[in-house]
Amino acid sequence: MSAVNITNVTVLGNPSSFLNPFQFEISYECLTPLKDDLEWKLVYVGSAEDETYDQVLESVLVGPVNVGSYRFVLEADPPDSSKIQEEDIIGVTVLLLTCSYMGQEFVRVGYYVNNDYDDEQLKEEPPLRVLIDRIQRNILADKPRVTKFPINFHPGNNECGEQSPLVPDQTTETALTEEEPPASPDKVGTDILSN
Repeated sequence: MSAVNITNVTVLGNPSSFLNPFQFEISYECLTPLKDDLEWKLVYVGSAEDETYDQVLESVLVGPVNVGSYRFVLEADPPDSSKIQEEDIIGVTVLLLTCSYMGQEFVRVGYYVNNDYDDEQLKEEPPLRVLIDRIQRNILADKPRVTKFPINFHPGNNECGEQSPLVPDQTTETALTEEEPPASPDKVGTDILSN
């Protein structure tokens, strides 16, 4: 059983211009007091084939966390388009919201993101060079893929029956459609794109 559960994530300002900041309202509950901070990250997957194009858009520490319910807005700058191959800017990609405790990721929420021109004529006859200021992003907020990883929230307390450290085949994945087995923790960003 996890010490922290995400109860809701709301994507704010969606759809939006590619150049606008991302905003996520995150609600979560803590079931046991935690001594250290939770680390929340937002990662933009720049290429399905090469993770070197992934960009950490924001990383924030929240805590220490006591028992209770919490809510905050995570805001992040858009990805740097100069660090994305031009052929990967238009089309579908993935945005990952992760949370870690003491360097151990325990939950990952993946969203498909569709980037396309805001004008029908540009969609039908795309220019040779991408016009970044004319791209609209649409996060498919109603279809997140949630993957949970078991971690030890209280190292040194294993004699009390606490969770064991992460074992790769113990991940659980939930989604609105569960037709596939869970992806490995290091491949969710690329696996979600290959569907």
